[in-house]
Amino acid sequence: MPTLHLLGTGAAASDPHRTTTMLAFAGNATDSDVAGSDVSSEDAAGHASSALLVDCGGDALQRYRQAGLDPGALDAVVLTHEHPDHVGGFPLLMERLWLGGRERPLPVCGIAQALTQAERLFDAFDTSGWDGMPEIRWREVSYEEGAPVFENDAWRVTAAPVEHAKPTVGLRAEHSPSGRVVAYSCDTAPTPSVARLAEGADVLVHEATGDMDGHSSAEQAAEVAAEASAGRLLLAHLPPDLTDADLSAARSRFERTEAGAERGRYPF
Repeated sequence: MPTLHLLGTGAAASDPHRTTTMLAFAGNATDSDVAGSDVSSEDAAGHASSALLVDCGGDALQRYRQAGLDPGALDAVVLTHEHPDHVGGFPLLMERLWLGGRERPLPVCGIAQALTQAERLFDAFDTSGWDGMPEIRWREVSYEEGAPVFENDAWRVTAAPVEHAKPTVGLRAEHSPSGRVVAYSCDTAPTPSVARLAEGADVLVHEATGDMDGHSSAEQAAEVAAEASAGRLLLAHLPPDLTDADLSAARSRFERTEAGAERGRYPF
């Protein structure tokens, strides 16, 4: 069964126990991948195992490993936009993967602005002595609805523009062997593109920073989940002042709403 890991659930400014919002999707592929695939790790049953990391705060790999995920199974990083709480930890991620002995290339997928920011951050450091550092394979994602992001035997990920201060995409990740779907709004005001991304999804992760420019309240997120007929709504990118009243208001719009748990594990 595929699993969503909420590696972090906080906004840029959030509670002390929350780090910035980062996700990981983990699942198995039932068939061996085609030549040139990025899947290499295997689970105990011998199935190819694949994990994807979405966004990269300063403690991305630490949280990934705390979730019990194998760095060797990391098949791609997806960057949703250029803001520092979403790309600021990219150089440290690469350093830690290199020190951990990773050799195979790492696809890094995102819209042009996100990739430019990540590359700029990485280039700020002299890595000429990092012998054997894995190759970064930059994969630009078109800024349009339904844009392909990444695909292997385990996952098919697509994107759509959302409404934020900088160009940003939400994501839809389908676990190909099971047909299960998780969607992620990323940072956004309420927008129909997220409802379309999340249509019929088993889980929608939607930001709930608050009713302000480029963001959404918990109640607004619940309205999107209801419109999408999602199976479950997990709120993320949480502010320090989220209240029980906020959650009650959201549940009045969509009953199966809950605040995402820091380092929460959600099979779907």
